[in-house]
Amino acid sequence: MAERNGRTVRDLRRANRTAVLQRLYFDGPLSRFELGPVTGLSSGSVSNVVADLVADGLVEEAGSVDSDGGRPRTLLRVAPASGHMIGVDVGETRVRVELFDLTLTELARAERPLEQRRYEVEGIVGHIRDGIAQVLDAADIAPERLLGVGIGVPGIVERGPEHGAVVHGQTIGWDAVPLEELLRAGSPLPESVPYFIDNGAKTLGQAEMWFGGGRGARNACVVLFGSGVGACLVTPDVENGRAVEWGHLTVRVRGRRCRCGALGCLEAYAGAEALLDRWREEGGEPPRDMDEETALTAMLAAAYPADGAAADPVALAVLEETAEYLGAGLSDLINLFQPERILIGGWAGLQLGTRFLPAVRRHATAYALRHPAEKVTVELGRLGPDAVTVGAAILPLADFFSRGGRRPEPLAAGPAPAWRTALEERAPH
Repeated sequence: MAERNGRTVRDLRRANRTAVLQRLYFDGPLSRFELGPVTGLSSGSVSNVVADLVADGLVEEAGSVDSDGGRPRTLLRVAPASGHMIGVDVGETRVRVELFDLTLTELARAERPLEQRRYEVEGIVGHIRDGIAQVLDAADIAPERLLGVGIGVPGIVERGPEHGAVVHGQTIGWDAVPLEELLRAGSPLPESVPYFIDNGAKTLGQAEMWFGGGRGARNACVVLFGSGVGACLVTPDVENGRAVEWGHLTVRVRGRRCRCGALGCLEAYAGAEALLDRWREEGGEPPRDMDEETALTAMLAAAYPADGAAADPVALAVLEETAEYLGAGLSDLINLFQPERILIGGWAGLQLGTRFLPAVRRHATAYALRHPAEKVTVELGRLGPDAVTVGAAILPLADFFSRGGRRPEPLAAGPAPAWRTALEERAPH
């Protein structure tokens, strides 16, 4: 039966369940009395929805609080064990797979290092499959209990009716790779468990906006600073949570060749890979036979020795120049999108940390227009190196919310945009 606005009773019930679930998830534990004002539902509707969610095992009691002169009020919360998600970060030095309960508490993890930055498609697919099987086995979770698998990847992701999510990753040599189709073929997961694949910078941005330094902001840019650089924009002037190839903004005409093949990209100067290459080209001596993360740690120690020894002038000069390039790149984000906040995440951004941040802020302010620069704050992300996997796990979680807490149905051909809508609306703050 449809109402005058076209919504059915089923739609209304789903929306009510979603409202209660989200409020309990982000603000709980809450009593039934408190749920009414924050959801806009009547006391009768709250009671009915809560009864349904308790019967489904999604909501449970969490103690009680005294009321003014009446009986104690029972507190409610989302039941952590009522759902599970997997988040995958196809990173620059490793593939990380993490299993979470419904409240995003980590239950198990698996990591597969990428030797010499090898991105062979079959190898990556194998790492993801093996990691999924490993974390499920470690936590003794049946595959059927998963709400979905979210995957953050480098590159542009498109979704079509024939192959599902297709990845265009020019910097890693992926040209229209049908990743979802490849993962589904021979997958250890049943057809009812969906894959949600998106750009890694966007999954980082979603994590920071829901649970980290971006919470409460309407306009924010979240920067992923690793081997390369990328960004996620959350602003009313652009699609909410849109990933942009910020690292391939041209910062120097006829400059250094980027790994994408173009000349003068920001990534060719500000990414960790380029940073280490420039140290070597300028006469420095980066450690041999080390992975990129360890080599960057050594560069920082050389530039900023803790024991009072003389600093490596070449390493210091390259780092200071990199701070200026990053600041100039951030100024473009400031001028174009006028965000309230800019958050810097990614393993390299977090490793450079507070030592790097003052110089980046100074250069960003110097290159940006004064008015928007005065309104923005530039900080480090708060969720640490696992933020991409957390953000990837949010993709099936958002889909779960959009369904009112109903488990996904077997996949049908064609696009499935419900989870994108849930993400664009974002969690209430």
